[in-house]
Formats: sequence, C-alpha cells, structure tokens
Amino acid sequence: LIFDFRDAFSFKYLGFYKLCITDSGLFYWQQAKQFYEATLSLPLTSAPLTSYYCFLNATKTLLLIRNISFSDQHGVSGYQKRSKLSLSNEIIILKSGGILPALCRCLNDCLPQGSNKVEYTLKELLRNLVYIHRTYGLTYTSEGSKELFIPLNDVFWVKKDKSTECWFCAEVDEKYATQHTLNKIDDCFERDINFLDRFVVRFKDRTSWKGNQTISTTKFINYHKKVRRNVQYIAGISSRWYIKRTNTKESIPLSALSITFAAMHRLSELSRYEPITLSKHLNSQQNWLISEFIKSAPYQFIHEIASEITGEEFLVPRRGL
Repeated sequence: LIFDFRDAFSFKYLGFYKLCITDSGLFYWQQAKQFYEATLSLPLTSAPLTSYYCFLNATKTLLLIRNISFSDQHGVSGYQKRSKLSLSNEIIILKSGGILPALCRCLNDCLPQGSNKVEYTLKELLRNLVYIHRTYGLTYTSEGSKELFIPLNDVFWVKKDKSTECWFCAEVDEKYATQHTLNKIDDCFERDINFLDRFVVRFKDRTSWKGNQTISTTKFINYHKKVRRNVQYIAGISSRWYIKRTNTKESIPLSALSITFAAMHRLSELSRYEPITLSKHLNSQQNWLISEFIKSAPYQFIHEIASEITGEEFLVPRRGL
C-alpha cells in the first residue's frame, strides 16, 4: 500500500493508535511532529536543533513499538578538532549505549561493543547519505570516481516458476550499465543474463515465497534485512532507488536513518553551543552540501521512520491530486 506523505504523522488510515503500545509512544510522535513543523520556518542556523529533537522523538516511538529498550542518553556526542574549519574536523562519536545504539540494533547496524566507541567525521557521514550524494559529489569533485551509490531504474522480486524460490533484482540505470559497475558493487550481486534488453543484477542468495505468508516468515525477513544493507532510496513523488557500495573503505556500515541521526546531532550541538561556528560552515565552500542536508534530512528521516513503523510506503502527491 502507498499513502500520502501528508498522513505520515497522523497515520489516521493505518491504525496507529493500536500500534502504540503505550501512551508514551503517541506522545513522542506528536512531539516529533511539532518539532518537524517548527523546523520548516527556521533559518539554517537554528533548524538543526529542532530537526534533531524531531528525530529523537520519532526514534523513541519506533523503539517503543518494536519493544527495544533504551536509556535516556542520546548515545552520540561530538567535538571539533582545533584546526582549520572543515567538515573533516567535525567529529561524531557513536557510543555503545543510548538511543542511537538502540536504533542501530533495531535496524541491524554494526555497533560498538562494550565500552568501545566509534568515531566518524561529519564529512564521512554526509558522504554516505544517498539523498545528498549528488550535492556531495559536486562539492568534493576530486572524489567523483569514488561514488558510493549506483542509480537504479527499477527494483523487483523474481519468483522461479513452479517453485517457492525467489530473489531480489534491480535494473541498473543505462549510464551505469557496464561490467565496470558490476565490478564495483558488492559480490553478493551478480548479472542476471535472463534479461537480454536490460542490465539487471540480482542478489545471489535466495529465499522462499509463499504467497501472503511471505512477509511474516523469519527466513524472508532475514533475507530482506540483508538486501536493505545494499539498497537505499530517495523519497519523493516516486522513490528513486540505488545500490550502495559496501565493499569500499569509504562505506559506513550503518543505515541512512542512523547516519542522519548522528550527523544532525552534531549540527544541533553547533546550533546550540557554537552557532558562530555553524554560521561559518554555512558560509564556507561546503555551504551547499550542509544546506541541502539540513533542508532534506527531516523529510527523508520521517519518511523512513514512518515506513519502519507501519510497513507501508508514503509518497508526496503529484500536483493537482
């Protein structure tokens, strides 16, 4: 089913009130909506603060619905290296306990273990977000040959005739339909030679398709989790799909939701405690990239969270509808 994104916060057609295990979940979601709406009218130097608290409350809702425990700690912090102003000098620390690690567990992301922590730069995190990858490439032109995302024209499932065996397929955009592209993506994919007129790749692993029961089987759900590590989308009037390369050191083993959460946390720290520094970033050569992230992240994040909560897809209606 596909629903109007304008209903993403209300879920009035999806029985959201039944989904919420406690009143706390509903409260957090309503507050996320309030922060989202406030963000739309704020300047770029202030918007990260309300955006982050929107993400925080939306994440709490998802965790409550999934029965995943979490502490009141955010699970992420940041600092700035005392050198020249640069996104490479904005450091984000992912901790082993708190709300962000709980989100990572929910999405089967790689987590720091025990007392360990993981550090990324803001530049590294932004590079791993598909919905700003074009802006990133135009900002850092020297990295154009190391693109992480391969555009797709279509994604679909194929079921073998007279069998329950099925697998995931994706049609690669014609500009990338070469053996060179196949060599760059993870080796869990292979060319599907059954499609002679299109460049289609398929997941090598297989799963079972059993009609309406498929979505609830453990085997299919685990298969889907493996696929989603390699496939991401940009939300909009119609979703645009991409294969994310996972076989390169530049690729961060986290979902887009976790990366967006961590990156916005750092910008919210700057907005709250060091607004002059944030203003300098917004006046730097990376202005377009940071601006695009601040403007695009709330919509993308809520779209993905709403889909995680409901299992449904939300789209922006076309004009005139």
